[in-house]
Amino acid sequence: MLGVRRALGVLAALVLLGGVTYALIPDDGPAAGKPVTVTGLIGSEKRAFFESPEVKAELAKQGLEVRADSTGSWTMSEQAQSSSGLDFAFPASTAPAREIQRNWGQQDSPLVPFYSPLVVVAHAPVAQILRDNKLAARDDASGVWTFRMDEYVNALKAKRRWQDLVNAQGHAELSGPIFVTTTDPESSSSGALYVALLSYVLNGDLVVSDDAGVEAARPWLYQATALQGGQKSSSDEPFRDFLAGVGNPLIFGYESQVAAMAVQGQPTGDMVVMYPDTTAYSDHTIIARTENGRRLADVLQNDVALRGLEVRFGFRPQAGGEAFAGQVRGIRQPVFAQDLNAAKVRQATVPSLDNLLKLTRAAKGSAK
Repeated sequence: MLGVRRALGVLAALVLLGGVTYALIPDDGPAAGKPVTVTGLIGSEKRAFFESPEVKAELAKQGLEVRADSTGSWTMSEQAQSSSGLDFAFPASTAPAREIQRNWGQQDSPLVPFYSPLVVVAHAPVAQILRDNKLAARDDASGVWTFRMDEYVNALKAKRRWQDLVNAQGHAELSGPIFVTTTDPESSSSGALYVALLSYVLNGDLVVSDDAGVEAARPWLYQATALQGGQKSSSDEPFRDFLAGVGNPLIFGYESQVAAMAVQGQPTGDMVVMYPDTTAYSDHTIIARTENGRRLADVLQNDVALRGLEVRFGFRPQAGGEAFAGQVRGIRQPVFAQDLNAAKVRQATVPSLDNLLKLTRAAKGSAK
């Protein structure tokens, strides 16, 4: 009986010791418990990324649950200023990010987890007509298409029409003046970057830095905008119109919109991605207002699994840039530039925030 009591005593001690030992072992950090909810604003071009079950699952592993409203990047600043309790804002470029940072009084350097060059998208027959008329070019070795910005600006100034182009006859969908459809530059980042890009080319490949430069570009920026009629406030709307076969034959948007379809195996038909030989990069910039916002920014930049998912949705991660090239290397339709420098795609310098706002107002025909 004494032996039984001793055995039970030893067992109880082991159980107690096991309990103490367990208590001394730390858990796995914030991801081990219920995820922390992080609330913010995102550009509409990132909505599919944050709504993805795979992205949500990976964020949950990092102890985060993101709840975000999507809006145009330029209208985001007003919404960020009037909304309380936000942890972050994540527009599609640095200019609206700087505006939000200024309004929030944030001093931290914002992170750019990923980026996307702005491209012109067309169907293959239209791209070929542009090539026949030296408005576009295709590299025979790589298959990468470029859109010639100088020639496009010349066409705008000359008010060239599709009917003026060689080999355009027989294409009933090609009529009227030649222009590229964009989003509204006063509400959307891609539209504002288009204005910045046009102003750069109009200014002799120099950033517009003063009122004289704004005034010199004004008539052509207004013409390029007025030709479009009504403009959408988010980049997914003109892209959906293009996919549906309605609207203008040339649209200006994010490479990520087409790359996401191609990487995910969705049919892209005869779509052609043309990289403006001078383009602007959409630096997706996250402004963290709280510690939870900073945690989100950090994992989007540094978590390897999330970087892989960023590529799956067409974005180019700042860290591990080879990831994008690896995903698009085997895609033959459409062809993507694995290396933008090798494709001789130059990046235009975006004007200061104040000058960019003046340029967007000029493009919309507003007073000085």
